[in-house]
Amino acid sequence: MKLVSWNVNGIRACVRKGFLDYFHEVNADIFCLQETKLQEGQIELDLEGYHQYWNYAVRKGYSGTAVFTKKKPLSVRYGVGSDNHQEEGRIITLEFDKFYLVNVYTPNSKRDLTRLDDRLEWENELYRYIKKLDAEKPVIYCGDLNVAHNEVDLKNHKTNHGNSGFTTEERGKMTRLLESGFVDSLRYFYPDTEGLYSWWSYMKTIRERNVGWRIDYFIVSERMTYLLKDSQVHQQVMGSDHCPVMLEMDPPE
Repeated sequence: MKLVSWNVNGIRACVRKGFLDYFHEVNADIFCLQETKLQEGQIELDLEGYHQYWNYAVRKGYSGTAVFTKKKPLSVRYGVGSDNHQEEGRIITLEFDKFYLVNVYTPNSKRDLTRLDDRLEWENELYRYIKKLDAEKPVIYCGDLNVAHNEVDLKNHKTNHGNSGFTTEERGKMTRLLESGFVDSLRYFYPDTEGLYSWWSYMKTIRERNVGWRIDYFIVSERMTYLLKDSQVHQQVMGSDHCPVMLEMDPPE
């Protein structure tokens, strides 16, 4: 089973930059998008063999998530109960026979940290939600989580301590989740490997020099680790300021 997650920073622009070539080449069983930046009816993707689920933000050209899956889920949920979060289209949950898939676009705490309190409230709500799902069946939690968990997850960690996406508070929320029965799939295979970044600033030569952050994840319930085969960062794929990340695993039985 192959799963892909990609913050496309606007699916319409990404399609113009070759999204469909990558989509068909990778041939994922489940393909998750974040930051789709559109409303219903603004794009028509002909993805033969896939069921499409979209969570649009109320605000035009902002946020949004989507999931394309070959296998039809048992159920689909949008949001986790907070009106604000639902308005931003940030969460889609698909229930399958043996697991839940939770696709998330985590809000940024902003450069001046004015949204940090909201972000931490979001983290607490999402944590409770994922733990509740995990009590029913294993969870695959993926998306742009807007945090570099450890120093190995960004190039310039010394100068970014305390900045948005690398605050003690945000990193602590990720630690809490991982210590409560979940595994960061990439670090499961490559615990100390540097340079596995998934986001880069648009500043000139930044991506070419791989001065980036790893803020896109596949996190799975610990009891699923025996199924994992590999976790990858597809840095060669262009079209967004993020690159796709992929998880390969045996299907749960």
